[in-house]
Amino acid sequence: MSSLPPLVQPAAELSNDEVARYSRHLIIPDVGMDGQKRLKNAKVLVIGAGGLGSPTLLYLAAAGVGTIGIVEFDVVDESNLQRQVIHGQSDVGRPKGESARDSIREINPYVTVNLHSQRLEAEGAVELFGQYDLILDGTDNFATRYLVNDAAVLAHKPYVWGSIYRFEGQASVFWEDAPDGRGINYRDLYPQAPPPGMVPSCAEGGVLGILCASIGSIMGTEAIKLICGIGEPLLGRLMVYDALDMTYRTIRIRKDPDGAKITELIDYDEFCGVVSAEAADAAAGSTLTATELKARFDAGERFALIDVREPVEWDIVHIEGAELVPKGDILSGAGLAKIPQDRPTVLYCKTGIRSAEALAALKRAGFADATHLQGGVTAWAHQVEPSLPVY
Repeated sequence: MSSLPPLVQPAAELSNDEVARYSRHLIIPDVGMDGQKRLKNAKVLVIGAGGLGSPTLLYLAAAGVGTIGIVEFDVVDESNLQRQVIHGQSDVGRPKGESARDSIREINPYVTVNLHSQRLEAEGAVELFGQYDLILDGTDNFATRYLVNDAAVLAHKPYVWGSIYRFEGQASVFWEDAPDGRGINYRDLYPQAPPPGMVPSCAEGGVLGILCASIGSIMGTEAIKLICGIGEPLLGRLMVYDALDMTYRTIRIRKDPDGAKITELIDYDEFCGVVSAEAADAAAGSTLTATELKARFDAGERFALIDVREPVEWDIVHIEGAELVPKGDILSGAGLAKIPQDRPTVLYCKTGIRSAEALAALKRAGFADATHLQGGVTAWAHQVEPSLPVY
């Protein structure tokens, strides 16, 4: 495998100030003046200014990518600062896109930043991608990943993808229209989204903050290689990183011969399903709000309050009077014996997704009057016990 042709034509020139700024690039033969001019002329769109977007944006800006677009609708929360290093304490409560833009300006005033301050939606995604040379996907949910993939295919753009969870990360490059028959896209790796509830988000399962730097730097490196046409990109290879073992391994990705041609964008929330249909059915009519649960406490009702999160989460915060029976134990059947049958059961988790899945399993096992707490312990802390910590 050899490098691909450079993605971007070189800019006309570099100023004396730019030559001084990028001198450590210019003396690398593989980059040189030509590569730096390509970076200056490049337009890169980064989806998300969060864990992966933060280091990627900082380093692409420092490297001299001339135009950087940021798709970001969220605001900075204190829990972001453990890994989202483009934001600081004074940015809490600010829109992430604006905070990221200010950090980029501080690093490199020669970079033009375009803010796209909205959630990426199917409507307008292909047109947006068409304005850029390269897309970087640092999102944390499957619905958006499939949307990015399909929009990139329809816009005929390459994109760099990364994902992180706890101590592990993955990265690759997808480009359906790559030359020399090397075309491949995300659906060749993941033809179907995993079943709802199978893959916890970082908010549910956690992520080692510094892992974002490892994967984000790989994403930024792949972007620079594609723009300059140097090295062998991760096209057709999945790079898997394990921080605890400190191992990198690459797995060959092959074109799925049965993969359907992507001709249009679809409803990605429906395609991926936030919760399974069974969980949604179980929760319908069997869901309590935090204030309704408090009213049951206040009325002295007898019920079993079951926390279906993991022990490490229980140690952070839990509702007084609850008993811990992790969701996995309920789904396997091993935890069913711990749930009393002489009174109604109320389940809760962090935000209400895992408890809905556990509720479906309980109803299958005959606990017809079981319910779950909408919004989980997070909603309880916000609405009933504001003194409790939120994680």
